[in-house]
Amino acid sequence: MRAYERLLQYVKIYTTSDEESETVPSAERQLDLARLLVEEMRELGVAHARMDDQGYVYGEIPATPGYENAPVIGFIAHMDTAPDFNGEGVKPCVTENYNGEDIVLGESGRVIRVKDFPHLPALKGRTLITAEGNTLLGADDKAGIAEILTMAEEILQADGERKTGAQDSEERIGFSGGEKGKIFSHGKICLAFTPDEEIGRGADAFDVPGFGAKYAYTVDGGAENEIEYENFNAAAAKVKIRGFSVHPGSSKDTMINAALVAMEFNSMLPAGDTPRDTEGYEGFYHLHGMSGDVSEACLEYIIRDHSAAMYECRLETMRHITNLLNEKYGEGTVTLTLREQYRNMREQIESCMHLIDNAKEAARCAGLQPVTVPIRGGTDGARLSFMGLPCPNLGTGGYAAHGPYEHITAEGMDAVVRELKEIVRLYAGMDA
Repeated sequence: MRAYERLLQYVKIYTTSDEESETVPSAERQLDLARLLVEEMRELGVAHARMDDQGYVYGEIPATPGYENAPVIGFIAHMDTAPDFNGEGVKPCVTENYNGEDIVLGESGRVIRVKDFPHLPALKGRTLITAEGNTLLGADDKAGIAEILTMAEEILQADGERKTGAQDSEERIGFSGGEKGKIFSHGKICLAFTPDEEIGRGADAFDVPGFGAKYAYTVDGGAENEIEYENFNAAAAKVKIRGFSVHPGSSKDTMINAALVAMEFNSMLPAGDTPRDTEGYEGFYHLHGMSGDVSEACLEYIIRDHSAAMYECRLETMRHITNLLNEKYGEGTVTLTLREQYRNMREQIESCMHLIDNAKEAARCAGLQPVTVPIRGGTDGARLSFMGLPCPNLGTGGYAAHGPYEHITAEGMDAVVRELKEIVRLYAGMDA
């Protein structure tokens, strides 16, 4: 089965995480996919396929005899989809031999336009996969799951052929996308699929010792040739404002309008430090939720910066504004809650740059021209790297995640599968 065929099945399962929930996983619906994945892994022959009591899915492929001392490599993807846009009732649409032009998304009135997504002409001739425009697609990160399990299927198939002597011993990899391949040796491979990555909790209960890998890759990025080992330092901020509501006719020097204080708070942040106005390594404050009236108001932000020093400055700016407004309107008017989400994995990856070198070589062997780009976001791998599991991120071949314009190609996914198998092959030749 090709990776995109798996993706078409997975995206129909509603798995959006819930930031307001305190359960693990945050939404029980994620377990629907988890149970399906465990069953599929067992059918493929993945050893020790299991789901723990918090919805994390694990499994492994034993090493080829004689390769038990090779470094144990892991591959990780997440099961949830982002709460930024509707993830329920996804109906995937497949456009074969895509013409590289604007594409209409069902009856939604939305159009994926070349002027907005200038990479589209480069996808001409491929099999393009979208949703109908009223939901996101969910390739983030069900494409990563599909690619990892397709890799697993093809390696296990080759292992089976080795045992039966169906192929000679020449080492080469293939299979994906209809390409014929031969057997290759490998070390132990660990697989994991996590809940709640999209709300910053995917690594919270990850069992690093039980997972068993020395190194790992998340497969949760963008274009198929991208390799990422730098990400934002990230925090979530909640600003609660308590107003003082009195009759507007007699409120001189008395009323504290919480909604206006909220507006004042936001106006004190640097106006150009928003996602719309930044790129590359530039950080931002992102106001993604607001509510309120005269009596009370709430602002919700995410705060991002690649530089640890600038990240701390951004947090201190939020604290400083809070203090200034409390001095102006009275202590307790503004309450700020900051919650760290993840840190820049670079400082953990720099001591094991073979992860990046091997990923680049694997990409080239898979027919890709690798590029390293900073993540303007984060992955489970960022936190796992600080938990003792160095874990850079690989592209899935997907674009425009977290919204109705999300799209991916079958051929891009095939290339990622080839890349993953090349990584496995390369680590088979290394000492643990």
